[in-house]
Amino acid sequence: MKIAAACGCMLLLAGCRELPRYFAGDAMLARVGDRELRLRDVQSVVPQGLTGDDSAAFMQVYVDRWVRKQLKLQEADVLFSASAHDIDRMVEEYRQALLIRKLDQYYVDRRVDTTFTEQEIASYYESHKGDFRLDRTIVKGRIVRIPESYRQAARLKTLMASPSPARQQDFSDLCEKNSFEVNDFREQWIDFAEFLSYLPTRRSQSYDQLLASNAVQEMRDSYSHYYFRIDAVRREGETIPLERLRGTIRRILFNQRQTDVIRRHEEELYTRAVEEGDVRIPGREAAAEAEAAVPEQGQKQ
Repeated sequence: MKIAAACGCMLLLAGCRELPRYFAGDAMLARVGDRELRLRDVQSVVPQGLTGDDSAAFMQVYVDRWVRKQLKLQEADVLFSASAHDIDRMVEEYRQALLIRKLDQYYVDRRVDTTFTEQEIASYYESHKGDFRLDRTIVKGRIVRIPESYRQAARLKTLMASPSPARQQDFSDLCEKNSFEVNDFREQWIDFAEFLSYLPTRRSQSYDQLLASNAVQEMRDSYSHYYFRIDAVRREGETIPLERLRGTIRRILFNQRQTDVIRRHEEELYTRAVEEGDVRIPGREAAAEAEAAVPEQGQKQ
């Protein structure tokens, strides 16, 4: 076996110098017991563009792995010969499962509509709100960080608190002009813990009291002044907002459509096979005949 593998590698080393001639013929590259690895078996696995020493090195590694694999299979055949039937059965079950999965996917790809309207998503959400509960508090809000020495801090706080669109634009312009760090989460829900991570807070301390107010609040550290406002809150145990569930609901609806397609195809196959006589279930046939005979006996009496 070792001599055969070595000879194969020598052939590869000689042939790999020029890749086109390397693929001529069908030399044996290695043998383990009665199993052979031939040139035709490996042509498709050689990466394109390899030439010379690179192709020779690749093939040496490939042949070595093939030999080791065959030796392990050879030993497994000896050790587990008594359970060969069980292995064959498992292999066949796996083969069947792969074929059925491939068939199901074939019809899913052709029949499932992957487009979901907002109405469909909202309808599912309304019907299953009880299934979607938060396991943590989430918020919407905004945080601005300014230097402790900034003289117009009070004006900035007033602008931030104003409901006026014009005042809000003034706030944005002022922050941009001074290159203030602004973290704006007003259009998306964020975990409260993550919101707090933008503030000078301590993990060991509770900040639930901040959730009770939607006014502009403030914190300080050694270098900066923070203004923040929490506009909306959903607490642990409450319903998850629809905005956070659109992707999840799309997957649920897709799985439902996929299941329906597979079930309908199974019914089509079954009905057609029964009608064409390709399927017979004697026990059911006998039961059906017996059931049909009952009314006839009642009429005779």
